[in-house]
Amino acid sequence: MSLLNTPDSLFGAIAQTTDARQLEADRLIQQGLQQFQTSQSPAALNSWQQALQIYRALKNRAGEGWALSNLGGAYINLGNYAKAIDYGQQSLAIAREIKNREGEGAAVLNLGIANLYMGNYAKAIDYGQQSLVIAREIKHREGECLVLVHLGLAYNYLGNYAKSIEYTQQSLAIAREIKNRHSEVVALGNLGGAYNYLGNYAKSIEYTQQSLAIAREIKNLEGEGRALGILGVAYKYLGNYAKAIDYGQQSLAIAREIKHREGECLALNILGGAYIDLGNYAKGIEYTQQSLAIAREIKHREKEGTALGNLGAAYINLGNYAKAIEYAEQSLAIAREIQDRGGEGSALGNLGIAYINLGNYTKALEYSQQQLAIAREIQDRQGEGLALNNLGAAFLKAGNATEAEKMLLNAIQVWESMRQMLGSNDANKVSIFEGQAHTYRTLQQVRVAQNNPIAALEIAERGRARAFVDLLTQGLSSGDANSVIAAPNQEQIRQIAKSQNATLVQYSIVYTSVQYSIVYNNFLIQGKSEPRESALYIWVIQPTGEITFREVDLKPLWRQHNASLASLIVGNQEFLAVRSRSSFGSTQPQPNLPTLHQLLIDPIASLLPKDPDAHVIFIPQGSLFQVPFPALQDASGTYLIEKHTILTAPSIQVLDLTRQQRQKLGNQPANGRGNALVLGNPTMPQVSLSPGEPKQQLSPLPGAEAEARAIAPLLNTQAITGAQGTKAAIVQKMPQASIIHLATHGLLDDVRGLGSAIAMAPSGSDDGLLTAEEIFDMKLQASLVVLSACNTGEGRITGDGVIGLSRALISAGVPSVIVSLWAVPDAPTSELMQSFYQNLQNNPDKAQALRQAMLTTMKTHPQPRNWAAFTLIGEAE
Repeated sequence: MSLLNTPDSLFGAIAQTTDARQLEADRLIQQGLQQFQTSQSPAALNSWQQALQIYRALKNRAGEGWALSNLGGAYINLGNYAKAIDYGQQSLAIAREIKNREGEGAAVLNLGIANLYMGNYAKAIDYGQQSLVIAREIKHREGECLVLVHLGLAYNYLGNYAKSIEYTQQSLAIAREIKNRHSEVVALGNLGGAYNYLGNYAKSIEYTQQSLAIAREIKNLEGEGRALGILGVAYKYLGNYAKAIDYGQQSLAIAREIKHREGECLALNILGGAYIDLGNYAKGIEYTQQSLAIAREIKHREKEGTALGNLGAAYINLGNYAKAIEYAEQSLAIAREIQDRGGEGSALGNLGIAYINLGNYTKALEYSQQQLAIAREIQDRQGEGLALNNLGAAFLKAGNATEAEKMLLNAIQVWESMRQMLGSNDANKVSIFEGQAHTYRTLQQVRVAQNNPIAALEIAERGRARAFVDLLTQGLSSGDANSVIAAPNQEQIRQIAKSQNATLVQYSIVYTSVQYSIVYNNFLIQGKSEPRESALYIWVIQPTGEITFREVDLKPLWRQHNASLASLIVGNQEFLAVRSRSSFGSTQPQPNLPTLHQLLIDPIASLLPKDPDAHVIFIPQGSLFQVPFPALQDASGTYLIEKHTILTAPSIQVLDLTRQQRQKLGNQPANGRGNALVLGNPTMPQVSLSPGEPKQQLSPLPGAEAEARAIAPLLNTQAITGAQGTKAAIVQKMPQASIIHLATHGLLDDVRGLGSAIAMAPSGSDDGLLTAEEIFDMKLQASLVVLSACNTGEGRITGDGVIGLSRALISAGVPSVIVSLWAVPDAPTSELMQSFYQNLQNNPDKAQALRQAMLTTMKTHPQPRNWAAFTLIGEAE
């Protein structure tokens, strides 16, 4: 935003005249201002050019300077900085000639802004300081406001975020004082940008959303586009690429509509970076090349450097390290030339990663150390975390485990401080962790290499379900958003196993980068890098507190069989007839292909309890959340459920917190003979099963109705069925219920997770779908919720566990949840659930009741698809 002026604000009142041409020129200036404020830039330029010709014909030097100043400001916004400087110099000469301080201030400000975008930060600050002196001298508050915001921007590019925020806050205060909404939009947006660089994304989003709201209210399209772009950057850093792309596309559409080249360049860079991070390198490179072309056309050096950096990152991921280094070095040269400290750190980081992949650890360490120094100097938390992570990886590969451990621990401290700044925003904590998880995995490898596997368990636990732990801690602290609990140390882990009186089995998948050749754009690219499963770490924690470690080599899976844990799980589901034949690669049984039981259970079988009633709690990771542990078969064909009583949990610490939730509920009857809520086969809603498909009514479930009617008397209540089972009625009853049993359809959302839903009867304006997102906001006191429906245990698998219905229910206060891993058959499920509640009448242990129900159902329906889908998450009692 530049300083565009009206007759009274720039040169003082122009002498009144009846000259029709003078009046026409004044009218054209005002018309241009109105056109410019409504983003009609070409029309505004035309109006001001006409005014300039008239003023020159009339030899009106004040008017000529006024028109030149506005033309300079307009060309800044259009990204033509050379032309902006030309007009600015002409305007400045006239202002000084006629001793017009206000005009001089406006001209030097525009010159400062043009130099700012060209990367001449020292010149930009010099001009800005001159303009600030003049604005304060003549008490021009609007001019002072604009100068401050652009000085803030200059310091932002230089990496001095404290000074940037200081100037921008002053600007915001003046904008609000003089009620200049346009300047308020700019100041708030710039604060959002500064906090992005500081890694405080919550604050960035807060300021930027305010900027966006005002921009839309006053129909300031340029401000709206800029705010959308800054939000895109924030969500890209948070790892929420869907949101980043959405905001980037909106920003791009506006920039192109108003022909704002700098805004277009920014939006294209955001989109390019997001697609590169998503692994869609073709699309990412395409957007980034467009951004690079515009940056060079408008001579925007900072954005040119950013585009080159993005291209470097893309080619690192494509394994073309020579090209990656070439782009990174170009980006580094520009950053150093314009003193863009953030850009310099980013380029050094890319060079460090490229040299790690090339095996040149000396160079990798050198570049990463330089990146770390800059990140710390300018308080770039994201850059600091990445540099420490890269140093850890380089030291590990160079054989220096001690230094690797130190760097990775420091990186984890940075990541955890950044997550803490997100407050109570669960979704942002989950998404940002996806980009941080590799640091925790690398540190586990370091500690195993140091022959310290129990210390590795501490890191494995510290690197999972952290957002979930925060949610549960807040719930137990009556919603205090500042309630945070540290990850458990090994002594606390032992104590949790003792208090659970259970054998805990925690899995952690370790990855390695594998290089291979691909064809890209008709070129053969050598050495594309892709993470492959290299090892499975398994810790068994006995009820005595004893911890045993096992390591399983997973490399033969892909080296000899072109398989993975995920493909084995898919194959297992196909074998169980709960998934149709996979379309993404063969999962046909191969000779000597290990089974899931061989990989997950055989290495620890001797460590599991001999008593089948003793609890075994599996704590999976990643694709292992989809494993039906009860249905795993040993070499003799015996199912795991026949030997053990099985539960699952997303982390050891979550187990401790669900136990606290159970204790908080007090002495509620464990068998549910209190205030139970039982729903079966409600009148089904209409849903669209795939995006874009017409809605159709879900099929009725007569078995679910029979199930509900049979269970209700056991729980001393009446079943709610058919049209009575409206979402409104059930939601009203849920907070008071001691046990909740919902026998209906479940809908899986494996993209966001929070869209996973339970089908109920629609009423009024609601669609009848109770989503995980809605359950999150509930306060429940049920000791047990059973979702007797399809796919209720699934959702979006993340480093924080499965984002879906089970997580939402536990977060809402439920200590024990029973959910399903696939589309369960109606009749056998009805039998299994009746058996479960009958067992629960005699034995308050939910895990043992579920095991006995599975064994009973197995006799009449021997196929595992009929009895093995359900899993108990959380507390057994």
